[in-house]
Amino acid sequence: MKAKLLFGLILIGTLMTSCYTESIIQDEYIEESAFNTDQVLQSYDLWYVDINATIGNGEVPFLQRAFTVSFIDGVVFANNNLAGIGKTGNGFGIDVGNYGTLNGTVEINHDVDGLWLLDIFAVNDNTIEVKDPRSGTSYFLNGYQTSNFDYDFVFYDNIKYFMQEYDAWEKVYTSEEGALNDFDDENFLQFNPNFFRSSIDANGTSTANLQWDFEGDYQLYDVENDETLKTLTLAYDTMGNDYFELYVINDSTIELYHPSSETVYEFKGKGYQQYLKSGKGSVEKKRTKTSNPIMKVKRSRKK
Repeated sequence: MKAKLLFGLILIGTLMTSCYTESIIQDEYIEESAFNTDQVLQSYDLWYVDINATIGNGEVPFLQRAFTVSFIDGVVFANNNLAGIGKTGNGFGIDVGNYGTLNGTVEINHDVDGLWLLDIFAVNDNTIEVKDPRSGTSYFLNGYQTSNFDYDFVFYDNIKYFMQEYDAWEKVYTSEEGALNDFDDENFLQFNPNFFRSSIDANGTSTANLQWDFEGDYQLYDVENDETLKTLTLAYDTMGNDYFELYVINDSTIELYHPSSETVYEFKGKGYQQYLKSGKGSVEKKRTKTSNPIMKVKRSRKK
């Protein structure tokens, strides 16, 4: 049987996509107290949810949408949003529920998703397996202290979710430099999990009154040897794939640089969706197993 608890949590690991197999999980069952189970969960400030390592066809909703979870004196915290990550709740995120511990088990009463009884297993010095016995689905959580956690890596590695955290992105700046091009007319963008929409409505139009003129595919790319640069393609029927370099200015502002015209655009997020306790965001947003394709390009934006 798998080890039911993890002790000697000392090493700080590196954030990466991993796959955990039975061969690296201890095979000796350890029966320990509820107090020790709580000590395990509080041994690290943050538990990063390695979504790509998930095993099983079921789902624990609050783990599926969280980037990190924390267990602090009976309260569960989560970083469900990328906007503000590292600052919200002093890095812990938001209060999403309460928990209590049993022998090798945690009982979580989530504010939205209700009561869950989850088993805790040891994987290695800084990784635990959290298993839903009802569905047989396992999540793998890597432990970090806030002082050692790379919030920037998590932000850029999951940037597609940041793009989806606003109801719309409004163009607030267009550089005077740059050739005229069709994208100059686009004033609003919206990013959904599988498609984007654009609008030429006048600046200042409320998100509720926007008329979306176009809907198409989009793709975000990682850039080889450049962790903080992302590229974006928007598939337009008339323009083909419009290509941009994507830069994040702050938690609500992005810059799109259009290399073919050498134009710089800034877009500001409108209608922030905090994935917290209610509303469509908390229901619809979930992380999935994925990785961005890699593009072999160099930055062309001249500062």
